[in-house]
Amino acid sequence: MPLFMDVHHLGDGVTMDDVAKAHQADLAAQAGHDVRYLRYWVDESGGQVFCLVEAPDAEAANLVHREAHGLVADAIYQVQEGV
Repeated sequence: MPLFMDVHHLGDGVTMDDVAKAHQADLAAQAGHDVRYLRYWVDESGGQVFCLVEAPDAEAANLVHREAHGLVADAIYQVQEGV
């Protein structure tokens, strides 16, 4: 399954608590799309969120965000994990 890193530029006010709630909503919505959200990182001072996800394609990953909470990614990159 391909691996993607997505980037959200949310601006001022993004908090770890808010992102944790959005991540839980992603987990609840992902199964119907063959998507698996794995981890996320938050830059509160920069207003950015980064999500690591396994998905058949970038659109499937973004569809889960759209259905779960409406915060679609500004950019999605297909990545490979190194050791």
